[in-house]
Amino acid sequence: MKRIIYHWSGGSYLPNEVDRAHYHYIIDEKGNIHEGIYKPEDNENCNDNKYAAHTGGGNSFSIGIAFAGMCGFNSRKNIGKYPLTKKQCEAGFELGAKLVKKYKLNIENPLVIQTHYGFGQRNPQTSSFGKIDIVYLPPYPEIKSEDIEKFIRKKIKWYINNME
Repeated sequence: MKRIIYHWSGGSYLPNEVDRAHYHYIIDEKGNIHEGIYKPEDNENCNDNKYAAHTGGGNSFSIGIAFAGMCGFNSRKNIGKYPLTKKQCEAGFELGAKLVKKYKLNIENPLVIQTHYGFGQRNPQTSSFGKIDIVYLPPYPEIKSEDIEKFIRKKIKWYINNME
């Protein structure tokens, strides 16, 4: 595996079958981790159509983690009925730390931890360009859109340093 790409599902707090088909892991509002249909290793070969298709143009060797929620999000002032929770986000960051260790990913490389939004901005020729997940983290409203990936990396590093 080469990277982890964070998403929000754009739905409610409950993962559904579409979420399970598109992400390797989905975290509900209470911080419970739900596994998707496909394992991260299934994304090593995306030519067989048996993989988690979470990031257009960036699925190969990518782990997709989604926070269940954000249905109705339009802006920081209109975040919808299912804003991400702190418990949910922290569970996702801790999961990221475990996956970084498991797959021996280089956390110092900024391209190892991305958001769907960030991937699309860096790859405008893909169908991920224009995606808005994740441009806002409701539990951390002070974090600007352009700093979210850096913030997530910092959180993952903290979890790595505090694992036993």
